[in-house]
Amino acid sequence: MQPIDKLLSRIRWDKEFGNAAFEIGYYDRVAALIVRRPLADLLFEPGNKESFLLMDEEGVYQRIPLHRVREVYRNGELIWQRARDGESMRL
Repeated sequence: MQPIDKLLSRIRWDKEFGNAAFEIGYYDRVAALIVRRPLADLLFEPGNKESFLLMDEEGVYQRIPLHRVREVYRNGELIWQRARDGESMRL
């Protein structure tokens, strides 16, 4: 099972695989639901492999830990989902 950081690295560096529309589904603790956002909306800081930044409605960046990522979609198809026990499962 592929960890989320490895999948994100593959999307970035594998030109053939990464040439698609990706969405990340992360768990929003305030809303208590999974929120899907286009990968292009996320800001990954160089050297930070534990979180990403996402701008909220007020224009403020919020730090989202990678452990809150629950799903990854490629061209609308679910390709990765975090299992309940914390392990990733590839569909």
